[in-house]
Amino acid sequence: MKTQFYILLSLKTHAGFLNYGQYFFGDDREAACSLFDSLNGSQDSHSLLHIDLMETVDELPVKIRTICCTLEELGANCKLITREIFRLKNLEEMPPRSLRKPGIVASGP
Repeated sequence: MKTQFYILLSLKTHAGFLNYGQYFFGDDREAACSLFDSLNGSQDSHSLLHIDLMETVDELPVKIRTICCTLEELGANCKLITREIFRLKNLEEMPPRSLRKPGIVASGP
């Protein structure tokens, strides 16, 4: 089975932590870890907003690391994550410029 990496967003409620968002990286450990290292936040476990770097091993979720952040940091982090996933997926799926025909624009599904 392939190992998959993703970032999990959660917030603290009176009943515990509630997961409310995920960003998937596929099987690219280096990209996931590199991006996670660039996120804003701290190890302050009293914060209400958490971002976890997760890995699936034999279809079971495993938490690799956690950071806590403020609402402002979360907004900046979501922007950074979205930009990086967009860049990774577009570079991965688009043929090199030299292989594209002039005047043809690559389109998505």
